[in-house]
Amino acid sequence: MLYLNVNDEISELKAVVLGTAESCGPTPKPEEAYDPKSLEHILAGTYPVERDMIKELEAFDAVFKKYDVKVFRPEVLENCNQIFSRDIAFVIENKLILANILPEREKEIEAILHVLDRIPDEDVIRPPEEVHVEGGDVMPWNDYIFVGTYTAADYPTWITARTNKEAVQFLREAFPHKKIKSFELRKSTNAKENALHLDCCFQPLGKGKAIIHKNGFLVEEEYNWLIEFFGKENIFEITNDEMYQMFSNVFSISPDVVVSEQNFFRLNKWLREQGFTVEEIPYAEISKQEGLLRCSTLPLIRE
Repeated sequence: MLYLNVNDEISELKAVVLGTAESCGPTPKPEEAYDPKSLEHILAGTYPVERDMIKELEAFDAVFKKYDVKVFRPEVLENCNQIFSRDIAFVIENKLILANILPEREKEIEAILHVLDRIPDEDVIRPPEEVHVEGGDVMPWNDYIFVGTYTAADYPTWITARTNKEAVQFLREAFPHKKIKSFELRKSTNAKENALHLDCCFQPLGKGKAIIHKNGFLVEEEYNWLIEFFGKENIFEITNDEMYQMFSNVFSISPDVVVSEQNFFRLNKWLREQGFTVEEIPYAEISKQEGLLRCSTLPLIRE
């Protein structure tokens, strides 16, 4: 059996589901794109190819093995993009919450049934249908659960709006002992303006540090709350272009070890100055789909 345990973004990782790029299918048609960055690369003829993305995921897998992390992979579905395992489920404490994902991605959940079958039934939760929530928008942080959301009336018209106000209420009811802190995110058809998920513009790290991008937040007071919570001196502010490159979507294996993209020179230098061990890997091709390291992982157990 797998006994889940995730209370934050940084405690030592013991078990994780890492996505796969095997048989991820041909380049989508423009009308099939889920996000503006993918659309941009489809139209430009620079959409990533399977062999390059497989190499990047294998580099990530090698880092997990170096740190003795138990890695599960989805069963390979033919012609299906299964890279972003964070979208389909997430763990808080000892509960795994399945996302009410975009309907065309529902089969991705079936591909991790071999993992779900090892978890006690009572620890797997499927929210009601009206609750839209994806793991990229949900960050357990000790007494808090940080949630990225979009609650304006035009929510249904935005394919980039993934977590709704019903999800915030659902989390309040499911975890009444936690403080649920929600943040309105900026949604846009311009990839340099769009915060697809909370982890596209914010990421807490070990040592009391955090990465943040101000323009990803619609409400300045909510951005300021995070600045005060972590302390300005502990925050690495990223630019529009750095958000576009996914600088905030790094992944902590422990409070001291961060996996980052090898081309994030400014960030990686800062991380090392703060005393982190930085495991650099190539991930620039996968980033063309508006997802990076955190998006590709579904942590199951952190100690």
